[in-house]
Amino acid sequence: MAMEPRRLLVLYASQTGNAMDAAERVGREAELGGCAAVEVVSMDRFDAGCLPKERVVVFVVSTTGQGDPPDSMKVFWRFLLQRNLGNQWLEGLNYAVFGLGDSGYQKYNFAAKKLDRRLVDLGAKPIIEKGLGDDQHPSGYEGALDPWLLSLWRTLNQIYPSILPRMSDILHPEMRTLENSKFQVIYHSADSVQQDSDMSEHPENFVKLIERARLMSPALQCHDEEKPHHLLRMVTNKRLTKEAYDRDVRHFELESLSSVIDFQVGDVLEILPGQNPSVVDAFLRRCNLDPDCCITIQRRATEKESLDPSQNGVVHPIKLRSFVALAMDIASASPRRYFFEVMSFYATAEHEKEKLQHFASPEGRDDLYQYNQKERRTVLEVLEDFPSVQMPFEWLVQLVPPLKKRAFSISSSPLAHPNQVHLTVNIVSWTTPFKRKRHGLCSTWLVALDPQESRGVVIPSWIHRGCLPPPPPSLPLILIGPGTGCAPFRAFIEQRAVQNTKGPTSPVLFFFGCRSQESDFLYEHFWLSHSQNHGVLSKEKGGGFFVAFSRDQPKKIYVQHKIREESARIWRLLNAGAAIYIAGSSTKMPTDVTSAVEDVIVKESGMSKESASRWLRALEKAGRFNTEAWS
Repeated sequence: MAMEPRRLLVLYASQTGNAMDAAERVGREAELGGCAAVEVVSMDRFDAGCLPKERVVVFVVSTTGQGDPPDSMKVFWRFLLQRNLGNQWLEGLNYAVFGLGDSGYQKYNFAAKKLDRRLVDLGAKPIIEKGLGDDQHPSGYEGALDPWLLSLWRTLNQIYPSILPRMSDILHPEMRTLENSKFQVIYHSADSVQQDSDMSEHPENFVKLIERARLMSPALQCHDEEKPHHLLRMVTNKRLTKEAYDRDVRHFELESLSSVIDFQVGDVLEILPGQNPSVVDAFLRRCNLDPDCCITIQRRATEKESLDPSQNGVVHPIKLRSFVALAMDIASASPRRYFFEVMSFYATAEHEKEKLQHFASPEGRDDLYQYNQKERRTVLEVLEDFPSVQMPFEWLVQLVPPLKKRAFSISSSPLAHPNQVHLTVNIVSWTTPFKRKRHGLCSTWLVALDPQESRGVVIPSWIHRGCLPPPPPSLPLILIGPGTGCAPFRAFIEQRAVQNTKGPTSPVLFFFGCRSQESDFLYEHFWLSHSQNHGVLSKEKGGGFFVAFSRDQPKKIYVQHKIREESARIWRLLNAGAAIYIAGSSTKMPTDVTSAVEDVIVKESGMSKESASRWLRALEKAGRFNTEAWS
């Protein structure tokens, strides 16, 4: 008779950190229940070939973009798709899948759904029905995670009681005690830190400082933190929308400090934003931290050596202030639920302790969501709301969300601007339910940079492939990009204009939408110039430029209306082998535009709506229907 398993493996794939946070919670609760061996591992650090050796695995995966798996899941997923694995390869594996997604997207929780299906195909047996967390839920993904986890523990306890011998400890959170933090901070003498000053004068030292800070960060261990591809400086900061208009959209031109920038149209620029020095100082004061002390961070000795961040090389000490500024998001990200639970153990004022315990409990989940996520309270704001709490820096290092890079579609062509990257950026601001004004960290930082006065400010940047593959000059194009969705298509059209001077190019149709011709007709002169005098969007070249001003008339007109109006042109180009590219807001736009294209196919070909939908899916599989959407 086979021995009952005692080990629980939790594999996660996270893009923004939510799935990692949920996976860590699965691991914590399993340990509370007395599980003798729990391992929580990012999928990109686990050999998928070893999966058949496991008996109980919990998968926690997020979905990104248009139904894509996170970067850390891609190699693992490709392995599982191998045809030679067979339908008994995972026989004997019991598993559970929890997905994190957003029902506002067309392909909601696709990564979790596909993983669940594939595991069954390979012979694995689900412990319980997959759980699907939804960002649109009043409590976020935790609205589904709480009941799903309870069901998982109860079912697992029935199947394998040896895994969770202390089930009652999970069911009674008031009995919980606080373990040690997973990481320890080691303090060094001041002369341990080299080259930690004058960074703006020595860009190569700044790269080393960023690398040291982010390699040391526990929260960034799930990502392979590369050195910045480029250090850029701003040379143009131009407002595209009218001054009196309530939306501020900017055109930024960034120039490399050294080499030619290696990128192609459709690529994405990631930027590490700067945090306001006064906010960093306020955080250090609130937490009674010495900004000039020198630190390294490592896992506690009880943890497995294989997960020690120092395996990436020698970890050099860094000033505490530099670590906070470059690796900890204290000024824009909201802390997670576990942050409030740990805070409750350090609250010395009874009313604060009670409030924090309530926030950390299942009963207080909705109240926490209203206070924290809905209001987008920052770490510093939360700490200031509970002045009796003095959390050790070890816990702050573990629980403060990491400072993340922000991604922007590149809106320029390398053929037209070989040493520059142009961006089209909406300067993000909004009002919370409690009427507090909030601002996006990165866009607010960028808009404050004056090219004349901030030449010493370095912008650390990374270039990555986007969702829009660069089209060859011979490929006819149908481009649909309302609002800032026009950004990648400005690059496409710049590129094709240069290619057009060297040889024949295929036609381009571009559909743009905005609210008003007067207020937010982004790049008006650019589009119009290319739609005249044999430009790449001109009728003489077989192209066309079509713009929908949604609020310039009583009845709103959107890009999908213009698409239906131009059905004959679109169908003619599709029959000539054209590719469709869509970019812009992830809310309703991609779905509405896809539906309009289906209507075009139905009208011009006589197909049914279902056949038109299948035809588009085939186009997508062939790489001729591409979408890049963002929230």
